[in-house]
Amino acid sequence: MWINPIDARKRGIANGDRIRIFNDRGEVHIEAKVTPRMMPGVVALGEGAWYNPDASRVDQAGSINVLTTQRPSPLAKGNPSHTNLVQVEKL
Repeated sequence: MWINPIDARKRGIANGDRIRIFNDRGEVHIEAKVTPRMMPGVVALGEGAWYNPDASRVDQAGSINVLTTQRPSPLAKGNPSHTNLVQVEKL
């Protein structure tokens, strides 16, 4: 997951640290990439990872489906996965 250096510093996250990304839908554990290419307050997690849950059903591979809703978007009736509110913390 890409995160801005300002946000990473506030959370004690360094490049390569394992982090927890979560919201009310689910939780993902993945490595952080600290980069100024992200603006503060925004993180990016690429799509395409296979769901790889541990015994607690926490994804260990970075599957964004864990964090997104299955409800279609009102306008296009498609996947509304472009914006999701999450919290990030160091493991």
